Amino acid sequence: MAYIERHIESTIERFNKSFAAVLITGPRQAGKSTILKKFCKGKTKYVNLDNRIDLSFAKESPELFFKQYNPPVMLDEVQYAPELFHEIKNIIDADKSAGMFYMTGSQAFSLMANVSESLAGRVGIINMLGLSFRELSGDTFCKPFLPTSDFLSNRKPRENGFDEYANVWNIIVRGTLPELHEKPDVLSEDYYSSYVATYIERDVRTLINVTDELDFMKFLTVAAAQTGNLLNYDSIAKDVGISQQTVKRWMSVLQASGIVYLLQPYHNNIISRAVKTPKLYFLDTGLVCYLTKWQTPEQAATGAMSGALFETFVVGEIIKSYINSGTIHPPIYFYRDKEQNEIDLIIQADGYLYPIEIKKTGKLDKSQIKAFTKLDGLTTAARGEGVVITITDQIRYIDADNRLIPLRFI
Repeated sequence: MAYIERHIESTIERFNKSFAAVLITGPRQAGKSTILKKFCKGKTKYVNLDNRIDLSFAKESPELFFKQYNPPVMLDEVQYAPELFHEIKNIIDADKSAGMFYMTGSQAFSLMANVSESLAGRVGIINMLGLSFRELSGDTFCKPFLPTSDFLSNRKPRENGFDEYANVWNIIVRGTLPELHEKPDVLSEDYYSSYVATYIERDVRTLINVTDELDFMKFLTVAAAQTGNLLNYDSIAKDVGISQQTVKRWMSVLQASGIVYLLQPYHNNIISRAVKTPKLYFLDTGLVCYLTKWQTPEQAATGAMSGALFETFVVGEIIKSYINSGTIHPPIYFYRDKEQNEIDLIIQADGYLYPIEIKKTGKLDKSQIKAFTKLDGLTTAARGEGVVITITDQIRYIDADNRLIPLRFI
């Protein structure tokens, strides 16, 4: 099995020097355990709390547990043993050394509640998603994306000589979970079938009482079909045949377990006409394609969901560029008003609002950036340089402040 280098490794190294504990959280099978085992190899003990014997020991006797597994120690799936957090706090407060505990967890609700209560200020928290396009391309550049002249001049994407269009749609359909790329012979349909079953059994059932798995599967499928769109609880409820409250509760589970990202609209007191509803994005397009039956790159690239799939992929890549640098909450938003003026993505940074459009096929067309002017005068933040992201061969100017840029420059 070929290990693919992860950009988040430098963030782990940085946090390890500053915090007594490092916690990596994120969706199931994103590679959390693999990367921490690699980092901790030869330096720590390892305990998998998915193991019933060790889990029972941890829950019943936290103090004795840490006498047997004294720090430094790696605790895999730590959310299953919240009883350990108080004892971890006591050990850290007594010693105060960096690099004592390394933990992974997949369920953000229960996990973060316990971390916030017991380990505030003592733990460096790192979110982790699937492989990025940069990582899959062997690109070592790891700064968060900004559509600025400085960023683009320093961004020198690796030229691998492949057909970028075909490669991107292959990744969109296959997804970005590591095992699918480390084991190319594994069929994505087989993998995601098992992934969804495990996710429902292990994560969903722990967080909520799902009495009908078929209803939850239908909910997952209907939600996947809405990726890249405004989140419409009522529409999902009607399509699945469940209440809006159930949809909201189940959607919060998808969000907590790293399956979806709810992109918030940019608005303030001045923008009375701005839409207040978030947009829904799945964080792995392979899961979307599995659920919605887009089974080949050719079908996905030409089908009815092609625009939404491409937008979902690009938004996910920009999110990963921030997550992999250690930013828990990327400074990204979108804009849409009641007159249907829309900006796919806005990055707020350095006192500027940077507007971004995402197009499956790109051409030099000023109409694509017409909505960018809606940001002028909305806040004290000035409108920064803007881009249209697409699959193209090179950067092209649309006007003095806006460019058409290739996907590989993210």
